[in-house]
Amino acid sequence: MDSNTRLRTPEYPKKGLFITATDTGIGKTWTTVAIARALQKQNYRVGAYKPVATGVTTTSRNLRDDDAFQLWDAIGRSHPIERVCPQTFNAPLAPPVAAREENMVINRELLFKGAAYWNQLCDILLVEGVGGLLCPLTETESVADLAKGLGYPLIIVIGNHLGTINHTLLTIEVAEKRGLSIAGLVINSTSPESESSASKTNPDELKQRVQYPILATVGYQLNSIRNTYEKPSGPHLFDHPFDDINWLTLTD
Repeated sequence: MDSNTRLRTPEYPKKGLFITATDTGIGKTWTTVAIARALQKQNYRVGAYKPVATGVTTTSRNLRDDDAFQLWDAIGRSHPIERVCPQTFNAPLAPPVAAREENMVINRELLFKGAAYWNQLCDILLVEGVGGLLCPLTETESVADLAKGLGYPLIIVIGNHLGTINHTLLTIEVAEKRGLSIAGLVINSTSPESESSASKTNPDELKQRVQYPILATVGYQLNSIRNTYEKPSGPHLFDHPFDDINWLTLTD
């Protein structure tokens, strides 16, 4: 990425990736967790950061059941969970809307300070966004604005279904217009594999239409991290192509 486009200050970790997606519910958290596991296998110190989480609930065992918990679990619960996600809200809505439901507002300064916590504590920081790039993050800013401010290259997670090509090209167009660097794409099946022509042809069609590498195409049978805290020793869940990728080279 052109150094002139980097708006982040030296207080942030030098190496990082910003995981976004073409929509909500596409598999950002699964992908971020999988990347974290792969990096740990390569003996890197991994930080995980989700600036805001909505739809946060607790289980009958008083455990948080949300994306931030899964990220926290993936990095070994080695830092306070509030450092993984400093702002949480109960309503499953866009962050500023969820905050209003609780008579609160998103703390914009904390969005960036939360990332600065990880400086010197990790070799690479994985930042997971909320929804897609144009999802509202504050009353005036979107996820794309946060990604621009942090300056890390994007990993775009793509749902493998009918409409994927359009959603992908729209997301890439937004990223390019905002001056965001794209490190690569992950095609992710979020429902049982079907015989649809779209799911089978999407990878090849995207290769012809985008200039960015498709890092992995993930099948549905690999695509579950729910309740990983119930089985923390389940490495079989993470046997996937991510292990062979040199993720640090994608941060440049």
